[in-house]
Amino acid sequence: MTIELSIQEIAPPRLQFGGASTHSDPKAGLLAAGPFDLRFGSARKDTVHVGLIGPTAQLEAARQWLIRCIHEIPTFGDPSLLRKPFPGFSEVFHKSLVQPETSAIGFSDEEVARALEGDAYSAFQRIVDLYGAAHGRLASRDLNRPDVVLICIPDAVLTKVRIVERKATEAERRRAKELERMRRSNQLDLFDTLDEVEETPEDFLKRDLRLALKAQALRNRLPIQLATDALLSDAASNQDPATRAWNFSVGLYYKAGGVPWRLPQSGPDTCFVGISFHHLRTTQRALVRSSLAQAFSSDGEGFAIRGEGVPIDADQGRNVHLSEQQAIGLAQKLLAEYELRTGGRPLRVVLHKTSFFDAAEQAGFGTALKEIPIVSMVTLVPSQFRLLRYGSYPPKVGTVCTIGQDRSFLFTSGFMPELETYPGPHVPQPFEVRCIGPEGAIAAAQDVLNLTRMNWNTADIRGKWPVSLSFARRVGGILDEYGDKEQNETSFRYFV
Repeated sequence: MTIELSIQEIAPPRLQFGGASTHSDPKAGLLAAGPFDLRFGSARKDTVHVGLIGPTAQLEAARQWLIRCIHEIPTFGDPSLLRKPFPGFSEVFHKSLVQPETSAIGFSDEEVARALEGDAYSAFQRIVDLYGAAHGRLASRDLNRPDVVLICIPDAVLTKVRIVERKATEAERRRAKELERMRRSNQLDLFDTLDEVEETPEDFLKRDLRLALKAQALRNRLPIQLATDALLSDAASNQDPATRAWNFSVGLYYKAGGVPWRLPQSGPDTCFVGISFHHLRTTQRALVRSSLAQAFSSDGEGFAIRGEGVPIDADQGRNVHLSEQQAIGLAQKLLAEYELRTGGRPLRVVLHKTSFFDAAEQAGFGTALKEIPIVSMVTLVPSQFRLLRYGSYPPKVGTVCTIGQDRSFLFTSGFMPELETYPGPHVPQPFEVRCIGPEGAIAAAQDVLNLTRMNWNTADIRGKWPVSLSFARRVGGILDEYGDKEQNETSFRYFV
């Protein structure tokens, strides 16, 4: 039996920045041409107003860190293509960081100590309420309202209440056992690779402080950036200061309303959508499963919306599917939100999932998107397939191996020419790319590779998952904390 095998290397994405040049490395592009929104001209603000909330002592450390980010931060040791000096916030983003004293709310040591008293679960809620009330005060301002708030969380708080056991119902515990049983099946290896982006049994039996605080920010419609001692101090166990400053500053800039970079618009206006599922507790303490869509336009505008509840079937495991009507409803909500944000409908829609699109989903999405000229449904599954090449390095990022005309594997991690090395500890794992629609696997793979560079929460060039799926687990957790009432904000700035 003859096996046909072909290998193709697709080009890394060339990202657009403020100037005319394009770059595949966000740091190089920001240094050379500034952020993309420089093109907005006079419509662009010239400052980023940062609010601060946290214990008084840590607020001073946060102020010092912000001052430090204003200036150049060198690397420890010799600079490399991966570790670059940070030239200063205004040098990178062409905006000034401002932090007025009136935009800081501090807690005394006694307030924090009282909130942490008693059992961990009760302390967790008191900490969330303490920070939430302060955040609400900043968010309710008509004047001098911050663009983004730095939430300072000391190690003492994280040690006790970073993650706590939820007071779960019997139905929730039963569901956790069902998922754990599925994890122990012969699909265990596949499930472990999906834990990066999909919900685990532990996720809905526990509460995560970071997600709970982001849900508060979503309610108050004021984005937050979390700051811990790992960010604010130079301990040996932390990243070097320049790397921390790069990643922190890009995330802060995006959450404050900036557009760091975007993909070139080389084709029709496209809406990229990642579809996943998460558990949701209703006000009646019932446990349901809800669909979730993370969508991104060609210009990088991102939003997240929740679809209808999906019945929980003990035999489904993680391989959950929408009914035809649920697929129609979710697609209609996506189109409405896209049109609200961009002023028109996309000419192309690309749907991403980590499970196959069954007949009902294909029919539902096909019906709702029938007026969209190009619709592709792409399944992206981490694979045990491996590819070796001569030399010291694994395959390049962007390598696509097609076997027998119908199975294609994309490497989103591997040797990176931009860094002249492979910046990873393990043998790279590819995705199997399965595509339904008029476009082939190579076009689908190019989209996926492009979207791995669209994480505006970091300046790191390394990204395994496309942004359409990479935050699914976090977004689901935030919306679970948010509750079952209607979302008053959908911007992706609140979820990263």
